[in-house]
Amino acid sequence: MRQYDIHWANLPAPVGRRPVLLLTRTPAFGYLSKVIVTEVTTTIRGIPQEVPLSKTEGLPQPSVANLDNVHVIPIRVVAERIGRLGAGRDREIKRALGYALDWPELKIL
Repeated sequence: MRQYDIHWANLPAPVGRRPVLLLTRTPAFGYLSKVIVTEVTTTIRGIPQEVPLSKTEGLPQPSVANLDNVHVIPIRVVAERIGRLGAGRDREIKRALGYALDWPELKIL
């Protein structure tokens, strides 16, 4: 597991099984029992809290990482890897998180 990988995760109801983008820093996967993720969804609203994802990232249809839906989940519920966010796209995640948390210093990335 690495930061910005996309995996299936078995989230608690009502969310259920869905793709998630891993946000936790890569070295921490070796010792943490919980990790930070954001939901990936096919519901695309076109808001600044979303980062577009597609077949390039391993998803079968156009989707978004929705930074309004960040969770801390047990690492044991993270299942098989689907794909990975493209190189250099981490800035899009940080910008979207800036909008989700109303942190102006990240909105300008």
